[in-house]
Amino acid sequence: MNLPLMALAVVLLLVVWLFLRRRQASRSDDSKPEVRAGSSTSVYHAVSIKFSGSACDAAREMKGRRFLSTAAPKLPLAECDNLECNCRFVHHKDRRSDKDRRSPFGPSGLGGGTGSYEKEQRSNKDRRAEIDEDLY
Repeated sequence: MNLPLMALAVVLLLVVWLFLRRRQASRSDDSKPEVRAGSSTSVYHAVSIKFSGSACDAAREMKGRRFLSTAAPKLPLAECDNLECNCRFVHHKDRRSDKDRRSPFGPSGLGGGTGSYEKEQRSNKDRRAEIDEDLY
C-alpha cells in the first residue's frame, strides 16, 4: 500500500471515531431530566406553609409540616374559609427539618451495636475458654 492511501484511511477512521463519540455524548445529554426555570434541582426540595395571624384552621393544622414540592397542597387550601387567603410557601432544600440522626458512630452505625448494657447479658461461660486436650 502506498503512503497517501494509508494516510487517507487513518484520517477517515479518525473522522468516524469523532462522529461516533459526539453522537454518544449527545445521547447521554438527552437522558438527563430537564430542569425548568425557577424549579429546584434537588429531588428532596420541600415547602412549608407560612400564614398570617388571620389564617384559617386548616393552615394552622399544617404548621411546621414540610411537604415535598411535588406533593404539596395547592393554595388556597380546599378547607380554607377565609375570603382572602394570605398563606404562602416557604422553600427548603430538604424535607427533613431536624438534624439527621443517622451517624456512622451511633449505635446502629459502623459499630453495629444493639444497645448499651451495664451488666453482662451472657449466662454461660465462654466456650473457647475451655480447651479440650484430646483435640490437640
